[in-house]
Amino acid sequence: MKLLLLLLISVGSILGAFFSPFQERFSTGNLAETRHSSYQNKPLPRIAIAGLGIESSTFSPARTSEEAFHAKYGPEVFTSYPFFSPDSAIRQRATWVPALVGKSLPGGAVTREAYESLVTKTLDFLKKNGPYDGLFFDIHGAMSVVGLDDPEGDFIVRIRQVIGPKPLISTSMDLHGNVSWRLAQNTDLITCYRMAPHEDAMQTKKRAVTNLLARLASGKGKPAYKAWIPVPILLPGEKTSTRIEPGKSIYQAVAPAAAQPGIVDAAIWIGYAWADEPRNHAVVMVTGDDKNKVTQTAEQLAQTFWQARSRFAFVAPTSSLKESLDKALASNKHPYFISDSGDNPTAGGAGDVTWTLKEILARPEFRSANGPTLIYASIPGPELVQKAIAAGVGGQIEATAGAQVDARFAPPVKLIGTVMAIEHGDKNAETEVVVKVGSVHVIVTKKRKPYHKENDFTRLGLNPREADVVVVKIGYLEPELYAMRADWIMALTPGGVDQNLEGLTYKRIKRPMFPFDKNMKDPDLSAKLVPASGKL
Repeated sequence: MKLLLLLLISVGSILGAFFSPFQERFSTGNLAETRHSSYQNKPLPRIAIAGLGIESSTFSPARTSEEAFHAKYGPEVFTSYPFFSPDSAIRQRATWVPALVGKSLPGGAVTREAYESLVTKTLDFLKKNGPYDGLFFDIHGAMSVVGLDDPEGDFIVRIRQVIGPKPLISTSMDLHGNVSWRLAQNTDLITCYRMAPHEDAMQTKKRAVTNLLARLASGKGKPAYKAWIPVPILLPGEKTSTRIEPGKSIYQAVAPAAAQPGIVDAAIWIGYAWADEPRNHAVVMVTGDDKNKVTQTAEQLAQTFWQARSRFAFVAPTSSLKESLDKALASNKHPYFISDSGDNPTAGGAGDVTWTLKEILARPEFRSANGPTLIYASIPGPELVQKAIAAGVGGQIEATAGAQVDARFAPPVKLIGTVMAIEHGDKNAETEVVVKVGSVHVIVTKKRKPYHKENDFTRLGLNPREADVVVVKIGYLEPELYAMRADWIMALTPGGVDQNLEGLTYKRIKRPMFPFDKNMKDPDLSAKLVPASGKL
C-alpha cells in the first residue's frame, strides 16, 4: 500500500511539473500583465527596457535629429532583439515593460531638442507604468549632445529619479562607448562588446539581460562591488580591432575573467576617439560579490591594456588616397577594397564629404567607360536622386551631390553620366541610385547610408566581387566586406573621423593621455570602488 501511495505521489509530481507552465498566463507585452513562475511561488519581476544609441563626432559639423533614432515604443521594442521572441525562455522569465529604444546611425552631435524629446518620452512612459524590479538600459555610450556633457550619465540619473534607487539597472554598451563615474554609479550591472567588428553585439545585449534576470531570481540583487579604472588611452577603433594583436589577446582574456566565481561581469571599453569630452578615454570595469577578485581582476585587465598601448596599430595597411588608388590599379587581386576612412558614417562621419570621390573622378584611368571598374559607396545627393528618378534607368543625368553638411574639404561634386539603377525603400537611404561616370559606378542616396553587406550592392545590380576596385566610406571592413576582399587598404582621408587623432584640436580631454603624451608617467591603475546605486 505504501509503495502504491509513493507511486501515485511521484506520478502526480511529474504531471504537475509538466502542466504547470501551461497554467501560467503568457506575457505578450501587455504592460499590466503579471504571471507567476512555475518554479518560484512568487510574481515574476517587472523589468523595463529603455535606451538610446549613437556614436557622435564633435569634429563633424553634422547634427543628428530625433527622426534619425527610428525610435520604437512599447511592445514594438521587442522586435529589436531576437532573444525576446514570444516563445523564448527569456521572455517568459519576467513581465517586460518596454518603454523606448532608439538607435541612430553614427553621426554628428545630437541636437538638444532631439535629446530632450526622446528622454522626456522615455521618462513619461516609465512614470506611467511602474513600479519596476529592474531595467535593461541599452545604450551605445558615445552620444554627444549639443551643450551637454556625458548624455548617457545624464539619462541614467534622470531614469533613477523616476524609478528610484532599488530597481537593478543592467547596462549594455558598445566597447567604443564611454563609462563616466556617474554612469558607473547609477548602473548596477554593466557589460560591453568583446569584439571589434561587433559580431557579438546581440550576444552582449542578451548577456546584460540574463545577468539581470539571474540576480533577481537568486535574490542576490545588486553586486556588492563595482571596480572602475580609467585608463588614459584614446585610440580609434581601426587601431584596436580584436582581429589582430594586441587587441585580440586583451579581449580574449575578458570572458575567462568574467567567469570566475565571485564575479558577475568584466568589461574593457576602448572609448570613443572623435569626441572632445573629459569622459572620452578607455575604462575597465568589473562587478561582483568577491571584493578581492573584483579589484584584482580589474587591475590586471587595466595593466595588460596599458602595457600594450604602444603595440596598437592599424588593422590594415594604410596610405594616402593617391597611393591607395595606385596600388589598387596595379594589383592583380580583385576586388581591391579601399576604405575612405575619414568620412566613415559608421564611426560618426557626416558621410557626405566629396573629397575622395572628386579625386577618383579626376584620375584619367576612370574616364573611359571601358576603364577599370570602380564602385563608390556612397554619397548623399537628394536633388540628384530626384533628377535620376525623372530621367529613369538608362537616362542621362548632370547634377551635383554631397558637401551639403561637410564642405570643409571639397565642394559638391558634379556627376555627368548614365542612371544605371534606382531602388526605393531602404531604411536609411530611402532611395538609392547608381550613376555611371566613365568606369566609375557612384551610389548616390537620398539620405546617407553605410554600405557594409553584399546585398547592399547586389540589390542595386552591382557585383562587388567582379569589380576591380570597391571604395567604401568605412574604417575597418565589416565582416561581409572583409570576406569579399581580395586585398584591402585604408586610405587616410579627411573628414569628421580623421584617423590622425594627433592632428585634431582636442581641448577638453583629460591629459596626459596616450598617444598625445607618449612619454607620460605610468598612471594610477588601482581599482576605484563605485558606490552602489542605492547608496548614492
